[in-house]
Amino acid sequence: MRSLAFYLAAAVAEIGGCFAFWAWLRLGRSVLWVVPGTASLIVFAVLLTRIDALFAGRAYAAYGGVYIAASLLWLWMIEGARPDRWDVLGALICLVGTAVILFGPRPAP
Repeated sequence: MRSLAFYLAAAVAEIGGCFAFWAWLRLGRSVLWVVPGTASLIVFAVLLTRIDALFAGRAYAAYGGVYIAASLLWLWMIEGARPDRWDVLGALICLVGTAVILFGPRPAP
């Protein structure tokens, strides 16, 4: 459960940081958007190190599904575009993959 909180916080930090660059480069906002964007991306990287996993690659792979679902929530809540059924189906498939990666039985190290 603790890992889920870190994954969710990391997703918010990553999407927020990336959006700051999007706002600067695609929406014509001030270059000053890069400052909080960079800070947010640093927070994202630190949060991923807090995931309870033996290997970084596994933590990152499982994070992918969380990131996709969180990105669609961002699309809806921040950008005002409601995800369609294909977005939702794709996110659900990815979250199933995340669960398999996180909770699949593995031999003790």
